[in-house]
Amino acid sequence: MKNLSLNIVSPEKEIYNGEVESVTLPGTIGTFTILPQHAPIVSSLSEGKVMYVPKGGEEQTLDIKGGFVELSGGVISACVD
Repeated sequence: MKNLSLNIVSPEKEIYNGEVESVTLPGTIGTFTILPQHAPIVSSLSEGKVMYVPKGGEEQTLDIKGGFVELSGGVISACVD
């Protein structure tokens, strides 16, 4: 099982940076989940909730107004409002 690293930033600050088991995001054409070994992706995000499960932890939720996300090489980079 490959590891996933998540970095969530807003214009004001870094919100989260660490390893995760999964991330669910509100894409502009529907909600989608990124799991280990997911294909590379770039997507815009709409208003909604970002839900992520830190490695060995409990699900965390973040309300966003929009943004974008990129997954490449097991690293998820999300810029959110």
